[in-house]
Amino acid sequence: MKKRKLMALALSCVMVCSMTACGGKDTGSDQSASTSTPAPAPAEKEEAPAEKASTTENTDSQTPTGSTQAADITLWTYPIGSWGDSATVDGLIANFNAVYPDIKVTVEYLDYTNGDDQINTAIEGKQAPDLVMEGPERLVANWGAKGLMVDLGDLWTDDAKSLIYDSVQNACKSNDGVFYEYPLCMTAHTMAINRDIFEAADALQYLDEETGTWTTENFQKAVQAVYDYGQTNVGAVYCSGQGGDQGTRALINNLYGGTFTNPEHTEYTANSAENIKALELLKSMDGINFDASIAGGDEINMFCNGTFAMAFCWNVSQEKNNLENISFDALPMAFPSEDGIPQLCGGIWGFGIFDNGDPAKIEAAKTFIDFMANDEKQVVESVKASNYWPVKDLGNIYDGDALMTEYSKFVEYMGDYYQVVGGWAEARTAWWNMLQQVGSGTDVATAVEEFVTTANTAAAQ
Repeated sequence: MKKRKLMALALSCVMVCSMTACGGKDTGSDQSASTSTPAPAPAEKEEAPAEKASTTENTDSQTPTGSTQAADITLWTYPIGSWGDSATVDGLIANFNAVYPDIKVTVEYLDYTNGDDQINTAIEGKQAPDLVMEGPERLVANWGAKGLMVDLGDLWTDDAKSLIYDSVQNACKSNDGVFYEYPLCMTAHTMAINRDIFEAADALQYLDEETGTWTTENFQKAVQAVYDYGQTNVGAVYCSGQGGDQGTRALINNLYGGTFTNPEHTEYTANSAENIKALELLKSMDGINFDASIAGGDEINMFCNGTFAMAFCWNVSQEKNNLENISFDALPMAFPSEDGIPQLCGGIWGFGIFDNGDPAKIEAAKTFIDFMANDEKQVVESVKASNYWPVKDLGNIYDGDALMTEYSKFVEYMGDYYQVVGGWAEARTAWWNMLQQVGSGTDVATAVEEFVTTANTAAAQ
């Protein structure tokens, strides 16, 4: 049971303001918080959700009924909230088949351990799925960049563009302007602390519970207080693989205002002086260990069972999925930054279509996407199944949900979505290899320079 006071502000108000900030962040800052200048006020944004809300139309009128379109298509979905649960997805597909009875959808459920290998194997065997539900880092920067995906430009109508947040639009298209993804939902990734331990260690004084923010200086003080209290495993820079690497990237980029890529998303910049300083700080801190035996999922489990006092791989879905496993008060926090204004990594999820050479299947897959993401009644159900937030203003869809309301405060801190830079798959591997090197004693500047060289070589290919 939560002991802290949840936000009283209505989610609809939060989302109007927060998503405005998401759409208008200076992409030149990437993941950084390098200045103390607050984000511009919502009124300065060209396409704030508050303005877009008045243009929302009933998209039911765009959905044909009694369709005679016939095709058998496959959907492979990563575990995006309850989109990884067969009972939920069966219900969503039943809604679709009530309107499109002649389109049969067969679903394959993936995980983040083997999912990429399964899809890559299917591609090699000329058996790629028709539809995939995932994010731009895979659909756009990986498979799309390799010419394997269908151009979804016809789904990106002027109406769609007027409703979907600018930052999301930019992430869903390639550098040459081709849309390989149609988005459904999004979130801001956070970290979390064991509030009970922090309270016992008198470390709550170093953070702002209401806003969920703290400074780098106070982060150091809090970790030291918890360590001195006797919790020697305060947190871990996990690096056995790429799972959950958004947490380690956000932690390192935020501490001193470093960036991961350039504003154009064409070059990796993680070798900045700010990132080197951040890695050196983490390496020196009591209670923070570089652990090459665990990845993000392991860290989550060890946080939930009380082994760690904080987790860097966290978001609202993690808390929802682990409510029965947590015996303490898990307090979500933004990553620490020098000025207390974080730039959080965001997650965007939606649909892409593999070009399998069958026009009927492609059109059926587009029909499925349009129904799930644009049908006025269905889209709310589709988004809520993800346990995240919509990519356009749908009003207060989580009215009465205290947990979703609490986590909504972090969406305004979303930074640049840089996960579409070339060579992304190779860069993720090089990143955890770099962390392992730092943990084993390699000079930080040397290890980071090797990472950037490897990542930029891949980006240039």
